[in-house]
Amino acid sequence: MIGILVAQQLPLVRLGLVASLDGEADLKVVADLDTGDDVVSAVLRHEPDAAIIGLDLPGADGFSTALRLHERVPSCRVLILSRQPTPGQVRRAFAVHALGLMSLEVGAQEVAEGVRRVAAGRRAVDSDLAVAALGPEETLLTPRELDVLRLAARGARSDEIAEELFLSVGTVRNHLSRIMCKTRARNRLDAVRIAGEAGWL
Repeated sequence: MIGILVAQQLPLVRLGLVASLDGEADLKVVADLDTGDDVVSAVLRHEPDAAIIGLDLPGADGFSTALRLHERVPSCRVLILSRQPTPGQVRRAFAVHALGLMSLEVGAQEVAEGVRRVAAGRRAVDSDLAVAALGPEETLLTPRELDVLRLAARGARSDEIAEELFLSVGTVRNHLSRIMCKTRARNRLDAVRIAGEAGWL
């Protein structure tokens, strides 16, 4: 029997996953959560073989949660679910030691098979995405621009970014302006999304 933890913020999706996985003879959901902050403690408590983690979890997101799990409980294998998987997300998933990344739109049987694969230590990624993720994708942003955008992704204001990076507020604003120009983003949140999907953050 493969024990599973499900962490997904949308109640209907989470309950649907729990019901479909529990309907498999060899799978058993041992815990389900709606935030990323409590995943590690829940895994330590329930000792599942695999964790299904939503990418857009409130609190700690799917990537940071997967990395924390790898550091604290490497025996628990991770499958990340994304609304719109991209090659950049696949690269980030592998970088944080997740074994799988699948779309929220796949069928219940595909998720169940994905769980079986990651629990056995194998990858669970759409083949086209996996091939695309192997190709080079150079970042358009400089290291300093990436530093600025990472802090912006955490919700830091321009003055807070300036203080953290020992820059002037004007310099931070210039960096953000160049970032939005390079990524063709509408605003800083859009730039964070674009850079995240490209696997730059």
